[in-house]
Amino acid sequence: MSLDLARRSQPTVPATEMRLYAMDAWVADAAALVDRARLRNALRDAARLGHVDVVGEAFHDFPNGGVTGVLVLAQSHLSIHTWPELRFANVDLLSYGSVDGHVVLETLAERIGCVRTKITVVERELG
Repeated sequence: MSLDLARRSQPTVPATEMRLYAMDAWVADAAALVDRARLRNALRDAARLGHVDVVGEAFHDFPNGGVTGVLVLAQSHLSIHTWPELRFANVDLLSYGSVDGHVVLETLAERIGCVRTKITVVERELG
């Protein structure tokens, strides 16, 4: 997957908007989905490049090797849940303000070796 992150010099979401970004992600190598440290670093890198402020985190390993990880954000949350036996992961980013959700998801996809992704963006109501 080739990404051109340099093309996004400024966040594109106004501070008054809230969005849910949902990504279904398929990887070539299931090992990426059982490596907690790799997933944690990938989430943190993606958050940093997407202009996100991380204020907490939690991770859990399952018997099948799958991992659920959540970064608590000043702007809401970023989470991943993996199914290594399917070479598949779900990622959710709920955010508002100057978060660049597409950069977050594109960076994460690159870091975990995605071969295919499907991204859905849902506008959320404020107030």
